Amino acid sequence: MPKKRSGGGLSPMQQAAKFLGVSVLAGAVMAGIALPAAGALGLAAKGSVKGFDEIPANLKSPQLSQRTTILDNRGKQIATVYSRDRTVVDLKDISPYMQKAIVAIEDSRFYKHGAVDLKGVLRALNKNAREGGVAQGASTLTQQLVKNYFIEEAGDDPTKVAEATQQTLGRKIRELKYAIQIEDKLGKKKILENYLNITFFGEQAYGVEAASQRYFSKHAKDLNVQESALLAGIVQSPSRYDPVNDEAEATKRRNTVLQRMAELGDISQKEADEAKEKPLGLHTSRPKNGCITAAKGAGFFCDYVRQVVLTDPVFGKSREQRAKLWNQGGLTIRTTLDPQAQKSAQASIKDHVYKSDAVATAASIVEPGTGKILAMGQSRPYGVNVKNDETTINLSVNSDMGGGAGYQPGSTFKPIVAAAAVEGGKPPTQEYSSPYEMAYPSPVSACNGKTWRDDPYKPTKLTNENESERGPYAMKEATAKSVNTYYVQLISDIGICPVVDMAKKMGVQRADGRKIQQAPSIALGTQEVSPLTMANAYATFASRGMYCTPVAIESITQKVGSDQKSLEVPKSTCSRAMSENTADTVSTLLKGVVEDGTGQEAGLGSRPSAGKTGTTDERFAAWFVGYTPNMAGAVWVGDPQHKRKMTNITIGGVPHDKVYGGEVPGPIWRDMMSGALEGKSVEDFHLVDIPDATHEGDDQGKGRRGRDDGNNGDTAGGGPALWGGAAPAVVITQIRLRRRTGRGGCPARSRCPEPLP
Repeated sequence: MPKKRSGGGLSPMQQAAKFLGVSVLAGAVMAGIALPAAGALGLAAKGSVKGFDEIPANLKSPQLSQRTTILDNRGKQIATVYSRDRTVVDLKDISPYMQKAIVAIEDSRFYKHGAVDLKGVLRALNKNAREGGVAQGASTLTQQLVKNYFIEEAGDDPTKVAEATQQTLGRKIRELKYAIQIEDKLGKKKILENYLNITFFGEQAYGVEAASQRYFSKHAKDLNVQESALLAGIVQSPSRYDPVNDEAEATKRRNTVLQRMAELGDISQKEADEAKEKPLGLHTSRPKNGCITAAKGAGFFCDYVRQVVLTDPVFGKSREQRAKLWNQGGLTIRTTLDPQAQKSAQASIKDHVYKSDAVATAASIVEPGTGKILAMGQSRPYGVNVKNDETTINLSVNSDMGGGAGYQPGSTFKPIVAAAAVEGGKPPTQEYSSPYEMAYPSPVSACNGKTWRDDPYKPTKLTNENESERGPYAMKEATAKSVNTYYVQLISDIGICPVVDMAKKMGVQRADGRKIQQAPSIALGTQEVSPLTMANAYATFASRGMYCTPVAIESITQKVGSDQKSLEVPKSTCSRAMSENTADTVSTLLKGVVEDGTGQEAGLGSRPSAGKTGTTDERFAAWFVGYTPNMAGAVWVGDPQHKRKMTNITIGGVPHDKVYGGEVPGPIWRDMMSGALEGKSVEDFHLVDIPDATHEGDDQGKGRRGRDDGNNGDTAGGGPALWGGAAPAVVITQIRLRRRTGRGGCPARSRCPEPLP
């Protein structure tokens, strides 16, 4: 076995042999001689050395990974994200002291030799052999640049990084050939500029600009001589010479660089001596990387932007291509986030729900007619510290965009049923018996010629929130009071398919990606959705029937070298989901909810607004979704794990016997929207005339107003049961049976899906 020297190096003879081989190769390369394959030289097979002529002629310089900056819609920074903290700068923006210092300590003959410094190789060979170890290297700055190119191209792939840094003769030969090419193509100044932008300076800083900011909180162009010497000295061993962790070792190394600069005539000996006496003068800046640093609680929106880049085909055909774009960075992403709306949303959330509460809240605001996401926030902060109630799960979005499995929207789904009915020709004056308690009508027509049927031996029951809610009701009053039995009779009359189709046109989909169940219980909001989905769906009403897909990005520019190029971004696509008359009818219905119904506490005073409350069975979730012509917003409150019922609970320091959609989510929505809309024009809806239903001598069903928003309680039952042909006419009957409920609002026999954790 070869005899090892202390410190793990080879013997002087072996060092000599190794450097001689490199010297011969270097001389051959310089002479332009084609070398035979490694085997002809008797080299180790595992080095995988190819013939010199077999190495590809051109080295493609990799696009250097840089930091990405995410901006709001006014151009203010939200956050910076990067896989490598780097800001590429031109040579003119790098201090002349820095340029001289790096050359002095890393390659003092840089301006005198070509790609390979043969004199340096021989000098290193002699010194290393004399001292019995690797005391001096022989790679030029150009060779080091090539090596860094290979490492940069490898990215975070450990196998590729190992290949790029392996100590084999094959790699050395490749470096030599490519170094010649680069010397010829770029010239010394550009090589120096590229080297200073690519090399690692420790403390997560890649490139001299990032290093200057990290250690001294200044630009690279402003570095003085001692600061430049410190940074130049770090490059050889960033961990050993880290000034943050070992000031003494870093000072010693800095002074070595200063002395070398004096020896080369870059500075006088007096200047060097004076600089050596000065302290390091560190003024460190903490690296700010990732969505965790986002301003105004916009960490989850920031993460949503990341998810858009990683999932939308406009940024690459494959996930790998899109991930490469994100990791390379250098992007300036201008988003749709409105700082005023975001600040207001987060302030309202903070005022009403504490991060340490047993339940959480999430809210989103969307601009009608454009699909632009204006705000996104939640009570649980963005982060990984569970003890600090942090989470990286975005409670506002679907699971495929970094969210959870969603939450049952309860009665906030009823306006979608109303829209489907009106669009299909049902008048808003349509009345149903709407008893306090009833069995689900069966059979009910569904899509594709199928029929939903309940179990005739164990019919599923549903009730209204209060026993005083007894019909008959027309749509206006039933919506204001959130009467469950009315809406189940309505969907049973028009069929399930028109409702499913309307939901699809309005962008409503389950948060877990599964299809919406075809059962009459969907009228009461049994299908788990996200707040962003509901906000954007209600924006369809606000824009008089036009649905626009949600978008978070307005523009992206990418820095490539010193150039900027624009990238294509996803655009919102708008389509008509319903007629203007249908949308206006629903707005008229929902305006009544805020004025006279369950959503009074969400009212915006003199500014016209419309909305709907929602509460799920056993109060696992409560909602308020509403809009003005300018903005649409959704607020959800509940336990993301679907374990804590909101009864006998304190939220935001306020105790509640029972949580209603109008009492907790409603005020959050009110305060959020009030601040978001401050200074915006006051617009009114295009209302339609809906006569109030009158029943002579009958005041039953008056119910209570202002807090009871129905639920999908004993109403959640009725998942798909028995399928057959076309359904006969629906017959509404009342069957007085004992109420049977199961976990999570499903009937005891559990024919609707179990809520996901």
